[in-house]
Amino acid sequence: MSEREVVIIDAVRSPVGRRNGELATGHAINLLGDVQKALFDRTGMDPIEVGQVVGGCVDQVGMQTMNVARNAWLAAGLPLEVAATTVDAQCGSSQQATNLAYSLVKSGVVDSAVACGVELMSRVPMGSTTSNRDYGRPVNKRYWEHFEFTSQFEGAERIAEQWGISREQTDAFGLRSQELAAKAWDEDVFATQIVPIEVPVLDDDGKETGETLTVTRDGGMRETTLEGLSQLKAVGREDGVHTAGTSSQISDGAGAVLMMTREKADQLGLTPMARIVDVCLVGSDPVLMLTGPIGATQKLLADNDLEMSDIDVVEINEAFASVVLAWESELGADMGTVNPNGGAIALGHPLGGTGAVLTTKAVHELHRSDKEYAIVTMCCGGGLGTGTLLQKL
Repeated sequence: MSEREVVIIDAVRSPVGRRNGELATGHAINLLGDVQKALFDRTGMDPIEVGQVVGGCVDQVGMQTMNVARNAWLAAGLPLEVAATTVDAQCGSSQQATNLAYSLVKSGVVDSAVACGVELMSRVPMGSTTSNRDYGRPVNKRYWEHFEFTSQFEGAERIAEQWGISREQTDAFGLRSQELAAKAWDEDVFATQIVPIEVPVLDDDGKETGETLTVTRDGGMRETTLEGLSQLKAVGREDGVHTAGTSSQISDGAGAVLMMTREKADQLGLTPMARIVDVCLVGSDPVLMLTGPIGATQKLLADNDLEMSDIDVVEINEAFASVVLAWESELGADMGTVNPNGGAIALGHPLGGTGAVLTTKAVHELHRSDKEYAIVTMCCGGGLGTGTLLQKL
């Protein structure tokens, strides 16, 4: 059988809303379903042609349980014959969903797939899946025999210690994210990727008024200065280097990616935006927890005979400033290529939605800047690193 080239036809995302902000009155399946449906409104493709949908979500509780990717698809009026699965790889959930969808197409199980993800953190708070101890804790004595169980905040601080990253460096990186995001919006960089989202307007008692509000812009950006950042209290540790201004924001958002074989695209008369060259999921130290992007990037480069200098765009999740700064130290990356339009510190991190959001940003940035290769990578709770290598077409 000939090599099956997997191409991305389109990639879209919602605006990313602040906690209890722009998207907070909505429902997770409406948010994700609107983004899923936008793929077909934009391309004109009949959604019945999709082989499978793979979605990512971290806190699969309440409105995000019972296979949120499937419920969103059905609630959007999309064909019931198309099956969907929801996966959990912690923060990397929708990037792993993208990588699994790629694998389904690459292996010949299906000819086309949708990868997607969502998190409505305003309505389903982070940690909701572990809040009821009656069902047992996620780790136990057997785990502790092998590894110390740390928080992501503690992992970020230990990374800063190991790589010698200072408070001044993290503050400077936080400022960078805000300035790049503001510049991107000023220049309308995101126009080709944003799906407007309608959410209900609530009255003072929290009941729907019957009116709606259309959200079109990311909500996390704020006026930032180094002086202001320097005055923020550390989080995680009293003497830590991370603050609310140098950590990812709790957010609401969703993204979706439409992919298929090159042959299927030709058959349907669709023009690909990029091809997926390679994907990976690597394990990393679960105590440091957040160093996975280092190993994931190294693997993608080594497996494809590329150097870091060959990569034109990097979307690496800004879970904490030290994650990106340690990655930079190990990879020797040109920071001019990294998160060129701001990252999660400025724009937010809707957990299970972020991987698809970053993939969307990378694909559109390759076209906007007329560059060739992009890498998307994320750190994940439990010590994982997701990686996707893209090439513009």
